[in-house]
Amino acid sequence: MIIKILGSGCKKCVTLGENAKAAAAAAGKQAEIVKVTDFAEIAAYGVMSTPGLVVEEIGRLI
Repeated sequence: MIIKILGSGCKKCVTLGENAKAAAAAAGKQAEIVKVTDFAEIAAYGVMSTPGLVVEEIGRLI
């Protein structure tokens, strides 16, 4: 499972990543945490404030 954390790398972003990994482990899933810090890429998701979370991205409209 791929989990993306969208944000600048602030404390809230780090905490979200830790919580997402813990939640995946509690569900018995292996997760790869990917940090997305490029604001153009974050905006392409339609995210207007960070942190944002993307889980198991299947398809994305840009």
